[in-house]
Amino acid sequence: MNQLYVWISLFSWIGVATAIAYLAKRGLGEGVTEYFLGGRRLGGFISGMTYSATTYSAFMLVGLVGLTYESGVGALGFEMTYLTFTVFLLAIFAPRFWIASREYDFVTPAELLSKRYESRWVGVVAALIFLVMLTPYAAVQLMGIGFLVEGLTGGGIPYMAGVIIMAVFAGFSTLWAGMRSVSWTDAFQALTMLTTSLFALFYLFYHFFGSPIGFFTTISTENVDLLKLSWDPRLFIGLALPWAFFALTNPQVSQRMFIPDRVSSLKRMIIYFSIFGFIYTIISTLFGFQAANLLPGLTNPDKAMPMLLTKIPTALGLIIFIGIFAAATSTLGSVILTLSSAVSRDITKNVAPAISEKGELLSGKIFIPVLLGATVIFAWFQPGLIAVLSSMASGGLLVTAPALIGAFFWKKGTGVGTLSSMVVGGALTGIMYAAGYKPLGWWPSVWGLGITTVVFVAVSLVTTRPEKSEEFVESINSQVKDLESG
Repeated sequence: MNQLYVWISLFSWIGVATAIAYLAKRGLGEGVTEYFLGGRRLGGFISGMTYSATTYSAFMLVGLVGLTYESGVGALGFEMTYLTFTVFLLAIFAPRFWIASREYDFVTPAELLSKRYESRWVGVVAALIFLVMLTPYAAVQLMGIGFLVEGLTGGGIPYMAGVIIMAVFAGFSTLWAGMRSVSWTDAFQALTMLTTSLFALFYLFYHFFGSPIGFFTTISTENVDLLKLSWDPRLFIGLALPWAFFALTNPQVSQRMFIPDRVSSLKRMIIYFSIFGFIYTIISTLFGFQAANLLPGLTNPDKAMPMLLTKIPTALGLIIFIGIFAAATSTLGSVILTLSSAVSRDITKNVAPAISEKGELLSGKIFIPVLLGATVIFAWFQPGLIAVLSSMASGGLLVTAPALIGAFFWKKGTGVGTLSSMVVGGALTGIMYAAGYKPLGWWPSVWGLGITTVVFVAVSLVTTRPEKSEEFVESINSQVKDLESG
């Protein structure tokens, strides 16, 4: 594809997204809550779209397509496992996060843990885990765009050019107006992602297979191996387990439980996300099957989608390219904003409690370009498959799951137990991932969750529980019951 067309479409889209960010900035108030949570005033549609766009990133139309290309229908089961568990977890935890954020003025998930377990160091350690584990996940978004522009233009636009352009734009829009900018552009980007991918999907159906029925007939006869669930159960569980708890342990999405303006908006957020997620998952896996039939023999599965786009007319290819760029940019912006809030609220404020709100906010803003620089360096090394890297990042974050669940449902959980579980579980999980070590064939995420849970429970039982733990748990759960009965 002519690289000039790619440049024109890219900067045209950036212009529109910048205009939306400008409109969002006009309503931005002052303070930490305004900047990082949009003042907790977002409606159901915007909340649902920002949750969807933050969740479904370059991983889907690059990583999941590549995973389907390589391993077939197992990739669909892997992603549907995530969607099912996410809706289940949101139904249970979203009301509790929402109520707690208002009652205690929480800005970050780590702050919730710090308050519940009455230990500022719990917040610091959780924030550090978020920083370490989400840097590669943020870099995945950059890698997806780098592969995309390089493959789409036959190398005319280098991989790193795509990486740097996306990093600069995501950083600018995030730094400019915080959550309002990110959420408004997310809504635009989510709709762009969905409509452009549907157009491309149906073009490929009719142009190369005659119809959707013709496509399914072709796949079932010529690519029958892809329809067999050939994954080793340990591989499936190892990849799927971190995603099953994604809604709870990944702070860029759990933080979005804080932002709806009312309970009805929170419920609509979950409904909109469920619909979006189901449709987008089906689309992405179908692209993978199409690529397997039309582009056999690719050595790098992550390049299946970029190569697939060369099979469609230029105009349509540019439209779907913008959809993928939108998906990756929205997730990167959300991750960077959440990590900067963790630096501001959970590290700076805990280490220097006397800092002013203005100084606290400034520390978070200053860290945004630092975080982006780290993700660019990570993306430059191209350390592995996008799908595997994404799961690895979520696997590391899985060590916060026992403490988050215990925060609302186990009064005996203690600060020492939480710190011990996150430090021990995080260290062991990270070491196993880095060394490629899988004891008995089970992935580090499985061992990490098991070890973290055991340490959390065991240490909590032999240490003193926080003074107000019972009050916290009973108050939140009582309010949830009132909401459900009302």
